[in-house]
Order: sequence, then C-alpha cells, then structure tokens
Amino acid sequence: MTTPRTAARTAQRSTVFRTLARIGFVVLGVVHGVIGAIAISISGGAAGDADQDAAMEQIRQTPLGVVLLWVIAAGLIALAAWQIAEAILEQDADAKRKWGYRVKYLGTALAYLALAGTAIATVLRARSGSDSTLSAQLLATPGGVFLLAAIGVIVAAIGIAFIIRGFTKGFEKHLDLPAGNAGRGIVAFGVVGYVAKGIAVAVTGVLFVAASVTHDAESAGGLDDALHALAELPFGTVILWIVGAGLIIYGLFCLARARYARM
Repeated sequence: MTTPRTAARTAQRSTVFRTLARIGFVVLGVVHGVIGAIAISISGGAAGDADQDAAMEQIRQTPLGVVLLWVIAAGLIALAAWQIAEAILEQDADAKRKWGYRVKYLGTALAYLALAGTAIATVLRARSGSDSTLSAQLLATPGGVFLLAAIGVIVAAIGIAFIIRGFTKGFEKHLDLPAGNAGRGIVAFGVVGYVAKGIAVAVTGVLFVAASVTHDAESAGGLDDALHALAELPFGTVILWIVGAGLIIYGLFCLARARYARM
C-alpha cells in the first residue's frame, strides 16, 4: 500500500529526475552552440576541430570548467535514462510504430550516454580514439567493410530523419509551446536547427559509406570531418557557415526545449 510519505518521496525523486533531464537539454544547447561557433571559425580559415571532443575541451578550459563537465555528464545521463524510460513505457497501439519509437528512444539514449562519456573522458584527460581509428579496426576485421557500410547507412538515415523532422515540425508534439511570437520563434529555431544538424550527421554517414567502398579508413570520420568535407564543396565556405549557424540555432532550440519539453 502506498503511504502519503512514500508518494511524496516518489514525487520528489521524479522532480529531481526531470530537473536533471532539463539540465541535459541545456547541456546539448551549450555543446551544439560551441560546435557551431567552431565551424563558423573554420569557415573563416581558422584551424581547429568542430566536434564534441573539441567542444568539451573548450568548456574544460573555462573557469569552473571541470565542475561544468561533471554537471554536463549528469544531465546527459539523466536524459538517457528518460529516453530509456520512454522506450519501456511506449504504448502505441500500432506494433510497428511502437517498436520504431522504442528503437529511436534507445538510439537517442546511446547518443546521450556517448556524449556523457566524452565529458567524463575530458575531465579525466583520457581522450578517446578518433573515428578513423575505429574505421581502420573495422576494415581489418572479417566482414568489417559491410559493418562499416551499415554504420554509415544508419548514421546517414539518422541525419535524414533529423532533416525530415525539421521540415515536418515533428518535434512540436514533444513541446508545450507558449502562445504567440515566442512559440512561433521556438518552432522556427527547431526547423532550422534540425535541418542543419541533419545535414552534418548525414554527411558523416556518407563518409563512413565512402570509406567502406574505397577501403580507405582515412575517408571516414566524425562530425569534424563531415564539416571539413562540406568546406571543400563548391561554395563550401558559405555552406559551412550556414551549417555552423544552424547548429548554434539548434543549440538555442535545445535551451528552449529545456523549458518547454513535455516530461
């Protein structure tokens, strides 16, 4: 039997959990803002990496940077736990859609946990290996070419899903938006941000597929390599600047989501 004291403790824990998850959205906003700013600086000819590792290192070098990184890790772990709970509790009547949502939630949880691991590794000064090393290891294993291609297709599909979600405004159903111009502004930020992030992620997937086709591990890479690949296209500087600005806007959207996300 549930007592009033037990119910109060459960409600208190739920409030703490939601608070940590909302902090996680703030974390995502900060990280994407830093990555976008680095991408814009690269479009102007500056040297540097525009990925999660670089963003975490930038944060570490700020006053109280180590404390901030621990807060970042805690928020991201809370976000991952929230996504796992969403996957477990998903009750869509359509079985295919239900399992589709579950896969999406669990994939998002893994992404959050990976980013939390990057924050912790930065604090411990134990930077992880690059994506190109992983690609080389995969290509050296039996069937590694097909596995690398599969990873590339999945990553590219995730990028396309981001783009579609941006254009269709599919993220709106997860928000309790304010009325008026504030709500419309948040939606506009979401559209631009999702499309920009989708482009960057999709290009990352294409690089993995290209590496599997050419058997060249150096062709594969993470977000930083994807952004540099965009810079090498015709009008690449302009494209990279736009994507970088879009990532900053996505970061601002994440900050708004911290306030208006349905939990």
